[in-house]
Amino acid sequence: MRKDKKSLNVLVTGGAGYIGSVTTAALIEEGHTVTVLDDLSSGHLQAVHPEARFVNGDISDRNVIESICRDGIDVAMHFAAFIEVGESAADPSKYYGNNLAKSLHFFDNLRASGVHNIVFSSTAAVYGEPERIPLTESAPLRPVNPYGWTKMMVEQLLRDYDQAYGFKSVSLRYFNAAGAFGPYGEDHRPESHLIPRILSADSEGTSLQVYGTDYDTQDGSCIRDFVHVKDLADAHILAAQYLCTGGSSDCFNLGTGKGFSVLEVIKSAEKVIGRRIDYRITQRREGDSAVLVASLEKAQRILGWKKQVSTLEEIIESAWRWKQENLRGYRE
Repeated sequence: MRKDKKSLNVLVTGGAGYIGSVTTAALIEEGHTVTVLDDLSSGHLQAVHPEARFVNGDISDRNVIESICRDGIDVAMHFAAFIEVGESAADPSKYYGNNLAKSLHFFDNLRASGVHNIVFSSTAAVYGEPERIPLTESAPLRPVNPYGWTKMMVEQLLRDYDQAYGFKSVSLRYFNAAGAFGPYGEDHRPESHLIPRILSADSEGTSLQVYGTDYDTQDGSCIRDFVHVKDLADAHILAAQYLCTGGSSDCFNLGTGKGFSVLEVIKSAEKVIGRRIDYRITQRREGDSAVLVASLEKAQRILGWKKQVSTLEEIIESAWRWKQENLRGYRE
């Protein structure tokens, strides 16, 4: 903990999930106190840092939130959400009910408990098909799938809550989180993210599906901006400190400013692993944008955020090391 930084008491929803678990670990490393709230519907108890207080519960349960906040919470970090783009298109009710309706109840529960600062886990999916690359925070918000719409609607809800109630928020629009941090890695079930799918295809001897090579890109596959998960965690901590020292509600992109196509990511993984990855081309997934690459200028200027993991190969290597130690993911 730097001498000029206050130790915070932080509530992390979804702290048994991928980014939430890494952020919890980073917070504790920096000397903050963390309570993790997770219903374990998709998270893993093994992913919760041993020094965090763990509460198994629902974010919309007022009694649970009041109990957690009784001893004082400086800021909440809200990761708890369903995240599968394809599933959101097939079952939008599930996504609007969980990601939007439960978030509304959660924010009201926080306000009733005297908590007025929140860092929200948003997404680049709020932009839809961008007009210009790299994407700045002022780009039009035009989601192309229900998952993106739920995140955009929560951002709007937070803006309204700030105007009406002084409920301060920072919305962090992730591009593609990837990699691992120490014992904390990516274990979604099912897994839809590219890098862990590549690593699983290699370890299981199966063929990776590449969803479409008919996009308007240099090799026809989608282009994405991959950012290391620990860099995302650092941004959450900076955002929390920003809010707790009087910062105004705002939104920030989190990426690297450089895009890689799916086929380029496969080639980078082959370099890290040292062998060929078998893949086959299938049809596009509904809701996938062709190109998503972030502008970092605003997060760097206002939050002082700087990415520490600089190359795609470093990101893949960290994920590969975690995969080798956790071939079937978390144990439970």
